[in-house]
Formats: sequence, structure tokens, C-alpha cells
Amino acid sequence: MRHFIFAVLLSVGLYAPAHAQGTEIEANIRAQIEAFQADDFDSAFSFASPTIQQVFRSPENFGAMVKNGYPMVWRPAELRFLDLRDVAGQLWQKVMITDAKGHVHVLDYQMVNLEGIWKINAVQVLEAPGIAA
Repeated sequence: MRHFIFAVLLSVGLYAPAHAQGTEIEANIRAQIEAFQADDFDSAFSFASPTIQQVFRSPENFGAMVKNGYPMVWRPAELRFLDLRDVAGQLWQKVMITDAKGHVHVLDYQMVNLEGIWKINAVQVLEAPGIAA
């Protein structure tokens, strides 16, 4: 019985920090998408990691890339957060986005914590569920 109680207490103790971290990650991704919707590329760029910022060099370049390469992120109709996973020591947040035409896209956001602030370090478009070839 003691082992069971210990396991329950341990899982509750681990859930709180993981849940808080997931909430922060979701808030940052949502804030970046809201900035894209407002065409506020300066703010959107601020949610990207230094690595991404170095690649694109300016908010304008970054905004152009998103408009052309990720239009579902630039103008989403609906946003839903799926699972947050640890893959080889990196945190990945799955996000399901429905675009203005009703098409469903699943994206995977790699997140990095830099001095207590979550930044987006990569985004991958995954195959949407139910669309297997």
C-alpha cells in the first residue's frame, strides 16, 4: 500500500511542473500565431529561438517565409493543441490547425527553454490523421 501511495504522490508531484511547462509552451505558440494573424512580424519573430532568428535575420524575412511556406499558421481558422512529447531530450508540441478552407494540418513545434523562456526552435508539418496514402 505504501508503494501505491508513493507512486500516486510522485505522479502528482511530476504532473504539476509538466502541466505548467505545457501551459507556457501553448501560450507562446498561441501568441506567435496571434502575432502572425495581426501581421505583427516583429512580435512573431520574438517567439523564435536565436537559431531561427539567425537563419532568417529579420522579422520581414521570417514573415515572408511563414506567409509562403506555412499559410495555415499565418491565417488559421482553428487551433487545437495535442500532445507534448519528449523526443530524445527535446520537447515537441503537436498542434492541429484548420485553415480557412477547412483543411486540417498537424504541425510539430520543437521548443527550447532559454533562461526560463520557451522559444520555438523548429516547426515540422506532419501528415494529418486520416489522410494516409
